[in-house]
Amino acid sequence: MNKEDAKKRIEKLKETINHHRYLYHVLDKQEISDSALDSLKKELFDLEQQFPDLTTPDSPTQRIGGKPLERFGKIRHSKPMLSFNDAFSEQDMRDWLERIKTLIRKSYGGQGNIDFFAELKIDGLAVEIVYENGLLNTGSTRGNGIIGEDITQNLKTIEAIPLKINSKNLTVRGEVFISKKEFERVNKERKKTGEAEYANPRNLAAGSVRQLDPKITQLRRLDFFAYDIVDLETKTHEGKHKILKENGFKINSNNKYCRDISEVFEYYEEIKKIRDKIPYHIDGIVVLVNDSKIFEKLGTVGKAPRGAIAFKFPGYEATTIAEDIKVQVGRTGVLTPVAYLKPVNVGGATISRATLHNEDEIKRLDIRIGDTVIVGRAGDVIPDIIRVLKEMRTGGEREFKMPGKCPSCGSRVIRASGEAAHRCSNPNCFSAKKEYFYHFVSRKAFNIEGLGPKIIDQLFENNLISDTADIFMLEEGDLLLLERFAEKSAKKLINSIRAKRKIELPKLIYSLGIRNVGEETAIDLAEKFLSLEKLETSSIEDLKKIKDIGPVSAESIFRWFREEENKRFLEKLKKYVDIFFSRKKERIFEGKTFVLTGILGGITREEAKSKIRGAGGAVSGSVSSKTDYVVTGENPGSKIKKAKELGVKIVSEQEFLGLFE
Repeated sequence: MNKEDAKKRIEKLKETINHHRYLYHVLDKQEISDSALDSLKKELFDLEQQFPDLTTPDSPTQRIGGKPLERFGKIRHSKPMLSFNDAFSEQDMRDWLERIKTLIRKSYGGQGNIDFFAELKIDGLAVEIVYENGLLNTGSTRGNGIIGEDITQNLKTIEAIPLKINSKNLTVRGEVFISKKEFERVNKERKKTGEAEYANPRNLAAGSVRQLDPKITQLRRLDFFAYDIVDLETKTHEGKHKILKENGFKINSNNKYCRDISEVFEYYEEIKKIRDKIPYHIDGIVVLVNDSKIFEKLGTVGKAPRGAIAFKFPGYEATTIAEDIKVQVGRTGVLTPVAYLKPVNVGGATISRATLHNEDEIKRLDIRIGDTVIVGRAGDVIPDIIRVLKEMRTGGEREFKMPGKCPSCGSRVIRASGEAAHRCSNPNCFSAKKEYFYHFVSRKAFNIEGLGPKIIDQLFENNLISDTADIFMLEEGDLLLLERFAEKSAKKLINSIRAKRKIELPKLIYSLGIRNVGEETAIDLAEKFLSLEKLETSSIEDLKKIKDIGPVSAESIFRWFREEENKRFLEKLKKYVDIFFSRKKERIFEGKTFVLTGILGGITREEAKSKIRGAGGAVSGSVSSKTDYVVTGENPGSKIKKAKELGVKIVSEQEFLGLFE
């Protein structure tokens, strides 16, 4: 990005961030997620690092918080209440460490070892409490960092904040927060009374301490952790925590001293693993230079102390740019528009593409090439574009239209009445055929290890396969014609193919790529007919009797098995593949439907699905009144809300596994 483009982008980022910061800090409202806002702020920070002369005093990176509300009295802080810059990766952390090491070398001489103190970054509200003659005198919010709101009476209702301490005079800072359990309770009550639910625990904590009536604050059961002392010199930051504890303050037991950056990384991973079990919401850790003298000498930059940084957990939403929209041709000839994104980390994985599903979805999102978008995973494996930030548009964005001709074979593209999908009219479209091959050998179908898209493409180009049954006719010598294949690698792949000559009926049905037949329908068909031969001769009426198979799906299945080309293919396939099926004896969840949401920890999604199906249950992708159980992992998303609305039983991963014992 050149300087002129960077300047335009920075102005748009500043405008958008300031809008959402005002909503968040002043009005306690939220239009986009914390992680999406963090992503915008990180992009701005990185651009200002790249072009330092474009950093202006009014930049969000130079500001601390929102302006104080008019309804409260004002309190001036003895020292500014700063916030932290964010890091999202180990490389970000190393860059931060290198910056402070360089500054120490240049400004103060010497190096020495830098040790750290690491704390949980709690999703709450930062406050300052001033004690005079051992008694709580005033309490205030961060406000704009210089002047905060006087919330003294409300803070006195929080049991974790002592009204009297051992020290005579002390200015203490900490975090007011609310537990996950209490957050759910309050939102449940608000829903009953028709009030708007709080978007997150931080909004609820902020809204609670900003009540004009302290009795309402008291009813919210807020909690508090102390983490800093402003007006007392100590050798280390860790020492401040010891003094706080001696004065009766609640100190987070998860905080930890780290000798070096490698121990910080270990601590980060430890906390990330137990994050879901912690009874309050956290979104990362705060890492501070432990030596107080070094910390003070490092000073501040903009809104943040140089000697501290927030090391955030991967957010399940992030912002990026849709650099292009291209169309892919699927195995059934469906044209799917895909957004090609500027690579971004979402939920711990780098995402560069996101499906846009169909033309209707593009219109609903109103997405254009060049738009800034919010990408989310929210527990799902496949990334999705959640929202377009239209306020970031510059006028250079381009609209996308579905093509009239197939981008692979040039055939006419059609959209049948009542369908959302556009399809290639050519049944032998080369791209569709290749996608079908990829599907046939995929993990949920034949699961042939080592036979990926690149090798399949080479087999096609060398005329070694014309249909999927040809895969089982390959010999080692055939593979030696392909690029990068030697005797050893050829033998390995052939052995892998031969190991899959025995397959369960549901997987075989799924592998055929019949339109409207997914994994669940394939299992239902196997359960009903028990053999491929019986399925081949089934009538449309037989098929419609199966749960969740309607007239369209029944017609699609019936026609597939009547086409001469498919009949010849199956006869050929049966010569090489042994198809078997045996029902499981214990079918304790016969007729029960499960929905999985969030990221599971001790078991993969496929293993969970296998357990459910093995016990006679079904797995659905959406929650409805027919759902019996919703199994929830970390960061479950909107399915939990739907389950609560419908009164569907929600079980944790541990409870789910316990159902099978």
